[in-house]
Amino acid sequence: MNAAAIIPARPGTYALLLSATRRQRITIGRLGALALQPGCYVYTGSARGPGGLRARLRHHIGTPQRPHWHIDYLHRATMPLEIWWSDDVKSSEHLWAAHCSALPGAAVPLARFGASDCDCNAHLFFFDTRPDFAAFEQRVLPPSGQRRRIFRTIDLTAAIPDVLQRRTGAFMEQPT
Repeated sequence: MNAAAIIPARPGTYALLLSATRRQRITIGRLGALALQPGCYVYTGSARGPGGLRARLRHHIGTPQRPHWHIDYLHRATMPLEIWWSDDVKSSEHLWAAHCSALPGAAVPLARFGASDCDCNAHLFFFDTRPDFAAFEQRVLPPSGQRRRIFRTIDLTAAIPDVLQRRTGAFMEQPT
């Protein structure tokens, strides 16, 4: 396992990729209803609190008792595929959301999802197929000379041990 596979307990920005296999209508708190359809969902966020990226992603991938963030409403209807993340000290979640929305095939499934505290249209994006990490990375990385990296973690069991085993419904499918 390489060092990039372990999600650090430091602040950072992330994109959580989720897979949905069936159509379903989900109420997202006071935001409204999301018409979930089969495909890939990408949620962008940042983690600035105690435990940083590791704690935030453990919460999102785990089984929260009560939803706190919009993304928490999707945990029963989706399975986690992978995480793209950076532990850069600068919060980039809005930039990442803008770049996700510009990727080929991106659609906003529910306006304001994950964006109730900012001016972004949404922080959740739908794709018929999994978006290309290299295309995203190329959009997000700064011009050469600056030292920032975006990591891609596919083995979520190694990255955030003990979380996926607690999820119900055999969410251990490997990405293709």
